[in-house]
Amino acid sequence: MTERYKANPDVELQGYLQFTNDTDYWQANSFRQIFQNVTTFWQLGGNDVNFYGGGTIDGNGQVWYDLYAQNIYILRPVLLGIIGLHTGSFANLNLRYSPEYYNFVANSTDVLFSGISISGFSKSNNSAKNTDGWDTYRSSNVIIQNSTINNGDDCVSFKPNSTDMLVQNLHCNGSHGISVGSLGQYVGETDIVENVYVYNISMSNATDGARIKVWPGSPAELSGDLQGGGGTGMVNNVTYDTIDITNVDYAIEVTQCYGQSNLTLCNEYPSNLTISNILITGIAGTTSKKYDPISGYVVCSSENVCSNITVNAVDVTTPAGVTNEFTCGDVDESLLMNINCTNTNKGSN
Repeated sequence: MTERYKANPDVELQGYLQFTNDTDYWQANSFRQIFQNVTTFWQLGGNDVNFYGGGTIDGNGQVWYDLYAQNIYILRPVLLGIIGLHTGSFANLNLRYSPEYYNFVANSTDVLFSGISISGFSKSNNSAKNTDGWDTYRSSNVIIQNSTINNGDDCVSFKPNSTDMLVQNLHCNGSHGISVGSLGQYVGETDIVENVYVYNISMSNATDGARIKVWPGSPAELSGDLQGGGGTGMVNNVTYDTIDITNVDYAIEVTQCYGQSNLTLCNEYPSNLTISNILITGIAGTTSKKYDPISGYVVCSSENVCSNITVNAVDVTTPAGVTNEFTCGDVDESLLMNINCTNTNKGSN
């Protein structure tokens, strides 16, 4: 379904809309996007579009979760593709069982999401993979607020060239955190994420709270359908302010070795993408037992590519009762206030 509006339409959904479970049809007919292998059921763009109404959009995801377990190279559609939208809003919508991301916002500006309910876990032994709540790409001035997300991947992910972003008042459960990245995946491309403010987040049963993930300077492979490294760019002026965590693996994770389990190789070929002017403050709660007694991870691949990463007002406790013990590397530890840095490295997520 494609909708491109010239100006000022309102779209009101009060009922229930479910996409069919015909996976062959959707792999042939969904909309191909320009990032990774993203396809979308629905492509919506134009000017001054407002979508609301309290209704439900259901991606019929279970058949896709089971199919992906058999073949990781299938193209799973994103539930909503917001492509080339300039000024618009999405409010009071229920999004259920997306095959992949729930929202992909690309080449768009001045878009507001508020009052969005996202949920969709697998009912079989095959997990719902890559079900990010929102991925932003080549977009600016996007606000995501006052929403509840129950999913199995990033609650929100700022993909390449996402600038001037505000995320606030979210409840995230089962996710991979509020993530910058991944970035630096493709050689010859420059990825920028700049001027991001994340405020007042509740994060439960997740891999991460605040997360920045950057690929290394040499090729790496996270999985057969996700590999890369060697791209350039920067992460600059990003603030995470007030995150309450419960049963989260790492309260904070900053890594430039995303997809690379061999840390020696990663450090030999450090990331080409810089991280600077980061403030992470007001993180409190409890971590899971996965990395106990470590509760955070702030590790750059070289001291030359990270600067001014500040962490303060953190009060995070592991199941063993250890507070604020982080793995730290190639960062200015004097800016990690009340953090007990250790060289013990149990790896990144």
